[in-house]
Amino acid sequence: MKKLAIISDIHGSAAGLHRALEQVDREGAERILLLGDLLYHGPRNPLPEGYDPQEVARMLNERKAQIVGAVRGNCDAEVDQMLIDFSIMGEYAIVLHEERKLFVTHGHHHSMDHLPELLEGDVFMQGHTHVPVAERRAGLYLFNPGSVSLPKDGYPASYGLLDDAGLTVKGMEGSSILQVAW
Repeated sequence: MKKLAIISDIHGSAAGLHRALEQVDREGAERILLLGDLLYHGPRNPLPEGYDPQEVARMLNERKAQIVGAVRGNCDAEVDQMLIDFSIMGEYAIVLHEERKLFVTHGHHHSMDHLPELLEGDVFMQGHTHVPVAERRAGLYLFNPGSVSLPKDGYPASYGLLDDAGLTVKGMEGSSILQVAW
C-alpha cells in the first residue's frame, strides 16, 4: 500500500506547511489529502508563524499532482480558490483507498459527533479542531491529524499518515503522537 499524507489547518503558515511537506517527503508519501483551512488564519486565531498565504498557495500548487483530495474549511473562501490550481471548495470528498472508503471533510458540518453513513472498516477524517484523534469507534476509524500551524490542547504541530499499519498522527520531527492499527 502506498503511503498517504494528511494535512489540515495550515491557516496560511508557509513555515508550518514547509515542515509538513519535508516530513511527507521523508516518509515517502506519494499522495496528499488536505482537510481545509489552507490560506487564511481566521479571525479567532492568532497569526501563525511564517504567515504567507500566497506562498502556501504556491507550495500547494507545486504539489497538485500529489493531492488526491482537498476540502473547504470554515476559513476558506472563494477568493482562496483563485490562488489554488485544484478544487478546494467541496464540503467533503470521498476517496477509495485500497478497500476502504475515506470520507474526508473539514469538520464544521460533518464531524465525529455527526457522522455520515459509512460501512464497518471505513474511515472518517476531519480537521477543524486542531486536536489530533486516531481511534476506532463502532467499527469505524476516526482520524484528525491536528494542525501543522496552530495546534491546540497542548499537542505539537502535526500531520497524518495512512499506510499498511493504519493511521498515525505524527509530530513535525517524525515522532508518533497517536496511532490506530487496521
